[in-house]
Amino acid sequence: MRVVLVGALNGAVAVGLGAFSAHLLNGQIASANPEVFQTAVYFQAFHAAVLVAMGGLKGHVLDGLLMASSWAIAVGVILFSFSLYALGLGAPDTIGIVTPIGGGLLIIGWLLLAVAAARRI
Repeated sequence: MRVVLVGALNGAVAVGLGAFSAHLLNGQIASANPEVFQTAVYFQAFHAAVLVAMGGLKGHVLDGLLMASSWAIAVGVILFSFSLYALGLGAPDTIGIVTPIGGGLLIIGWLLLAVAAARRI
């Protein structure tokens, strides 16, 4: 199931980048902001687990809404977390315009999942 694959890959990336942050980022890059970087790791890891769990919902909620929800969450976590990763590594503040777009997609993904579940009850 693709959503599980995407979630698992996001989980692996989050663990790797979390280790990078914990062991290499602190003090190594002058413009780095470890707190912003860790926020990105947290959101990516959390939503990776959600995507994996969504794989188990296939057949239990409306498939079209489940697919739309998984796409919104997958794209949202990429935009949200990777813009924060960039900011955490000292990228120009203008990259921050992407962060709320990703956050909005995460919210939309959660709402679509809620609708998918409610329509099946």
